Formats: sequence, C-alpha cells, structure tokens
Amino acid sequence: MAVEQVHEASACKRVDGGITRVFQLLGKRWTGPIVAVLVEQPAYFADLRRAIPGISERMLSDRLTELGAAGLLVREVDEGPPLRVTYRLTESGAALEPALAELRTWAETHLPEAGPCVEPKGC
Repeated sequence: MAVEQVHEASACKRVDGGITRVFQLLGKRWTGPIVAVLVEQPAYFADLRRAIPGISERMLSDRLTELGAAGLLVREVDEGPPLRVTYRLTESGAALEPALAELRTWAETHLPEAGPCVEPKGC
C-alpha cells in the first residue's frame, strides 16, 4: 500500500511562468542564433542562412515565422527588382540584446568550446 505524503503547498516548487514562456520560444534549436544575428542588424533570408551554418531553409523559415508570431521580428518585403525580404527585430526582440550578451559571457566562462568536429552532421 502506498503511503501518501502530506506537505504544505509552498513546498511544491514550480518553474516560473515567465521562464517557461521564454524557453518555449527561445529554447528551440536555431532560435537563439537567429535572434543573435538580427540583434546586430536586419538581414535578408539568404544572409541569415549563411550566418547560421547547418540550418535548413525550411527550419529558418519556420523559426522566422514563430518569431514573427511572437512579435519579436517583422518581415519587410523590398519590392526590388529583385524582390527581397528583410527581417528585423521589433522593439521587443531588440530588448533581448542585454540577456543575450549575458548568456554569451556566461558561456565563455562556464561552457568549454566544442572540440574539432568529427561528424559532418554535427558541424
């Protein structure tokens, strides 16, 4: 027979709702690097693809759509010719810059750099 544990509700720790929302969006693969590139300056789709080695066009498109839906970036069509699309961060997206700078500093101190790439998939 199982013994039921009784304790105060305050003893049950839950993750903060804000942290959950942040990592649901920014914790997805490729999202952080996309935002980090756009913090520096607006970019065309092809420039983003070149700046982030290993990302597929479809994944980049999906992540840009998610970031747009979250209000962190806007998609602007340059009529051309040629027709080009520029992506830039909104005020909310640009407000991530200090947090990204802190994460970069933390990583430099606490996360060792990856060694030489062994598998082509991992590069």
